[in-house]
This record gives sequence, C-alpha cells and structure tokens, in this order.
Amino acid sequence: MRIFTPGAELPFAGHPTVGTAFVLATIGAIPLTGRETRVIFEQGVGPVAVTIRSSDDGTPGFAQLSVAQLPEFGPPPPPTAELARVLGLEPEDIMSGRFTAQAVSCGVPFLIVPVRDRETLGRARVRLDDLERVLGAYSTSKLFVFCAEPERPGSDYRARMFAPSLGVPEDPGTGSACASFGGYLGKRESGSDGTRRWVVEQGFEMGRPSFLSVEVDIRGGVIAAVRVGGDSVLVSRGEFLLP
Repeated sequence: MRIFTPGAELPFAGHPTVGTAFVLATIGAIPLTGRETRVIFEQGVGPVAVTIRSSDDGTPGFAQLSVAQLPEFGPPPPPTAELARVLGLEPEDIMSGRFTAQAVSCGVPFLIVPVRDRETLGRARVRLDDLERVLGAYSTSKLFVFCAEPERPGSDYRARMFAPSLGVPEDPGTGSACASFGGYLGKRESGSDGTRRWVVEQGFEMGRPSFLSVEVDIRGGVIAAVRVGGDSVLVSRGEFLLP
C-alpha cells in the first residue's frame, strides 16, 4: 500500500489503512472468516496488521490497525509562547504539567499540544509564517492539538490536526496522529499493566465529525502495543479501465 497527501507520500497513515481494509472486505476482495478477519498491509513503516469485525449479518463495519512502529518520543518542543503564537492562541491557553507539548511518532511524527478547553481548541488557527519560523527546523511541523473536554458522551478527548506542509490545512480524522496520541497518553499512565482505552473525537470544527478508538497495551510499565480503529461507511463506488 502507498499513501499520498496532496503534498507528500507517507510511510503510514491510519484512515487509509482502516478504510482500505473496510472497502476490500465490503467488495469481497478480502474473504471474511467470521466475526473477526485479520489482514496485513505492507507499508513504508513495515507490516501493518488490521482486524476487521463483522456484524451479525456478516457485513464489515469496525476495523482496527496495530502499529508497526511503537511510539518514539522526539526532542523537547519549542517554548510555550512560540507554540501559542503558531496556533493563534495565548501562552496561558497551552497546558503544562502532566499534559505538556511533546513530539511522538508511530511512523509519522506529530507535535502533540494540549490546550485548556474546547473553546480554546475551537479558536486555534495556524499562522503559516510562524509555523515555518518556529517548527521549520524542528522534527515535525504537524500539529495534533487536543483538550480533555469532549462534546459527545462516550468520548474522552477532543482534537484537531493541522499539517499544512502535507497540503492538509486541517484533517477531520487522523489515525496516525491518534496512534501517536496513544503513545503520549500511555507514557503518562500509572498503575498496573493492562490495556487502556480512549475515544477521540475530531473534525467537529470542520463539520465532519469522526470518532477514533485508541487502545494501548502496557506491559512491565512500558508500551507494548498501540491500536487505532473505528467504523467506516461506503460513500461512493466506481470503476476505471486501464489500457
């Protein structure tokens, strides 16, 4: 599988992976083997396993990928005041403490930035000149901004993703960013080993709401696996002929 944005080719992305598995299962290119069917896609980051879950009537719906690359944590972020300027916010809008800005990658790096509430998240506007000035030489200029104040019952976090360098001013749903976010949250978890689960809502500010299920396995106090999934819907279908 190869994945392209308007500005670049990516070694890994979540929604194209989950969506491709769903489409191939829907058209019968992947035979369903029961309530759960497993398929592996070769991507630039390595083999990415996807589990497709079928409903009682045998139709596919939910699909979940397992990352090929466990979370890697990047260098210290730029100063809070600079990040706030990039996002058109005030320094006090950016959180610190347990939740603080951090770069994380599961194949594609994102700078994860916590803000204080949903209203602040809604005001975020990337300033392209400051983005280039502040993050041009940093490990990533892709921003995943979140708050712990979701809108819908059942959600744990609300997020937005900005990646102008990829030709994506804002993305309504970003599985690769949520995989990195799972690493971000998993690193901050304390207590016994086990599986942690969160639901992230994204795309609401664009009028294209999406819900992403994130799971992280913690073993021996370290992150052992990250999974991201969600439900898909077939919205169009067509054919083309190659000479």
